[in-house]
Amino acid sequence: MPKSSSLPDFASLPFDAQAMAAGLAPWVEQESPTFDRDAVNRMMDLAAREMSVMGAEIQRIPGHMGFGDCVRGRFAHGADPGPGILILGHLDTVHPVGTLAALPWRMDGGRCYGPGVLDMKSGNYLALEAIRQLQRAGFRPPLPVTVLFTSDEEVGSPSTRPLIEAEAARHKYVLVPEPARRNGGVVTGRYAIARFTVTVHGRPSHAGLRLSEGASAIREMAHQILAIEAMTDEEIGFNVGVIRGGQWANCVATACHAEVLASATTNEKLDEAIRRIHTLSPVGTDVSVRVETGVIRPVWTRNDASWQLYEHASALASSLGFEIPYQNSGGGSDGNFTGAMGIPTLDGLGARGDGPHTLEEHIITESLAERGRLMAALLATLR
Repeated sequence: MPKSSSLPDFASLPFDAQAMAAGLAPWVEQESPTFDRDAVNRMMDLAAREMSVMGAEIQRIPGHMGFGDCVRGRFAHGADPGPGILILGHLDTVHPVGTLAALPWRMDGGRCYGPGVLDMKSGNYLALEAIRQLQRAGFRPPLPVTVLFTSDEEVGSPSTRPLIEAEAARHKYVLVPEPARRNGGVVTGRYAIARFTVTVHGRPSHAGLRLSEGASAIREMAHQILAIEAMTDEEIGFNVGVIRGGQWANCVATACHAEVLASATTNEKLDEAIRRIHTLSPVGTDVSVRVETGVIRPVWTRNDASWQLYEHASALASSLGFEIPYQNSGGGSDGNFTGAMGIPTLDGLGARGDGPHTLEEHIITESLAERGRLMAALLATLR
């Protein structure tokens, strides 16, 4: 990863955080929750247009399994026609359409607020700004750069994992502009993530007339929730995030469904988490409990090549006047897939901020320029 005397002065590249925030605003105001395919596709339209104006070769990849499309932009600069750099990001969010009413786009006190602004529209936007700044400086990175924006990361990437892995296999490096850690750090490894569906069936009855003849699936699920979350320890975490059950208040519920996420520090602990949740058994009578294992993100354990990539990025950050501590992180990303494949991967390159997945989600405005410079430096110096 040598540097050249012909490289631009990254610190002097005219990144303007306020201007970047203004450009980011339409992205945040285009709400794009994962399960709203049309909304996600409108967000993909914005990103595709932006990259097309920048000169990228655009490919629209139709969604499937009910999810939105993906967009791939290829910037074929660089003297080396071989494997290049993949910038990997998602444009779906956890916030349903209408969240803007409670969390409108706004700039306040050095922060930008809005649904999905931290996770991870700002990171995607600053990555494109990094490419733009290098173009304006007349600098052609030595490696070709591909940007892949996906549509279902927030639910575990069930429809896009094959695409991500196939694209990553054609590249030398993967850069993931997911949010920076709270200390400004980056991610060099991630825990495994598994998703489960727990279904409880009971016996229906008229709640007002024959309550005692029923067996409530909701009551049984309440017992199961406590049992699931009690399985958490220092290396395995369980969270019941979604509950659906019942239809009428005057009916004893026949069915109840829960969606569960487990994180584990190692593949062995992931196997243990799967075994644990599959030991669930009914507490009440005349009820049944069924557990189905869904999407799994593999553990990403740092290898020597990824560590060299981190050390290179860390040196660049120091030259720009800030530090990027590293960590092994919970909270899966699509970097789990590429890192587990052994491809040098660096995650957490996006903006600094806090409150992801909440109505306080925000970024530190100045970090748009800070992290944009780092991304530009990486694109310009990786070989």
